[in-house]
Amino acid sequence: MSQAKPKNIAIVGGSLGGLFMGVALKRIRRDLNIRIFERNPTQLLHDQGAGVVAGSDVQEFFKTFDRTQTPLAVKSYQRLYLDKKGDVIDREDREQRMTSWDLLYNLLRANYDGIESGYANIPEPEDNEGTVSYDFGCTVTEIKAPKTTSESIQLSVKHRSGETSTAEADLIIAADGPSSSVRAMYLPEIKRTYAGYVAWRGTVPETEVSQAATDVFVEKFPFYHTEHIQILAYAIPGKHGTIEPGKRLLNWVWYVNYPEDSPEHVDLMTDKKGKRHHITLPAGGLRDEIWLRQKEYAKEVLPPQFAELVEKTNVPFIQAITDVISPSAVLEGGRVLLIGDALAGFRPHTAMSTSQAAMDAMKLSQAIKNVIEGQGYTALQEWEEHVVKYAKSMQSHGVWIGNRSQFLKHPKSG
Repeated sequence: MSQAKPKNIAIVGGSLGGLFMGVALKRIRRDLNIRIFERNPTQLLHDQGAGVVAGSDVQEFFKTFDRTQTPLAVKSYQRLYLDKKGDVIDREDREQRMTSWDLLYNLLRANYDGIESGYANIPEPEDNEGTVSYDFGCTVTEIKAPKTTSESIQLSVKHRSGETSTAEADLIIAADGPSSSVRAMYLPEIKRTYAGYVAWRGTVPETEVSQAATDVFVEKFPFYHTEHIQILAYAIPGKHGTIEPGKRLLNWVWYVNYPEDSPEHVDLMTDKKGKRHHITLPAGGLRDEIWLRQKEYAKEVLPPQFAELVEKTNVPFIQAITDVISPSAVLEGGRVLLIGDALAGFRPHTAMSTSQAAMDAMKLSQAIKNVIEGQGYTALQEWEEHVVKYAKSMQSHGVWIGNRSQFLKHPKSG
């Protein structure tokens, strides 16, 4: 990497992290060729209704790179802490912005490769942009990097048809999530580990809840803590990303402990067809008897406003909470790089996973530009030092927050 100037860049993973990277690279130089490989077999990834906190790095990214000028988020003005009766026991004035996975994804696709989705107007191409492609149904199975940087890296790609092919790149950026297959090729000892609890998740249209629920959920960020349980909720954009009042969604996240491989955990993560899932039980997969039992449990242990949200959710899904972090972001002598969740998977209590991906992409695009313009390998070393330090700090902080919430006594328990 110290001599080569990358022009052909392959990004492994076409979800938010890969798209942040692709959009940022597209904007910096017209002579870059950017190719995303996404293993999902469909042209567009499908949302499960997940809410996302739009932190400062996400906001900066869209302010800098978004050419659609689409409103991004719903504002929340207060954090509320409730007791079991649903009364507010503490409040903090703090403005935050809440968005949704599907809005971010579709805005990024509009900016990256101009895919029509109904979320935004597609921006006109500009002369100073790099060229891009989005290859779906493509799994990168092997990477071969020659010893000399003058030769291209070879990627073996398995297509959704079952056929295999070879692609070339000067630089590979792994944005393939916390279970990164690229990371596993180089650091097989780094494993994703279960933290001992899961997040139940769902959404409800804001017009379908009572006034008591509206009072604490709309434009506020309420929490409830009790032994081994945390639940929170906030308003997010609705269909096609609308932030119009009355058309938004209330997004909730409920953390519940299940010891690994316990009968309760195995039962929970086994879907309607009898398949056991280890990370995500997708929307539509939860067995009816499990969901009925959980709704009854909500009435017993949650404040009434939160129990109402759970009761009125039609299609919940479940995510296991896990920990993973890589010791480095630069591999193969600077020719393979890790970003976002592939570098470090944060616990969702931090609300910083999406921000990490946006920050990594912004800083890496600038580092790559500096490499091309003659700064050399030093630019990547400085980038790695920054993002690894950040990842270690935030990942450790997330573990502390999560463990306090689920296994100790939270200071604002109700």
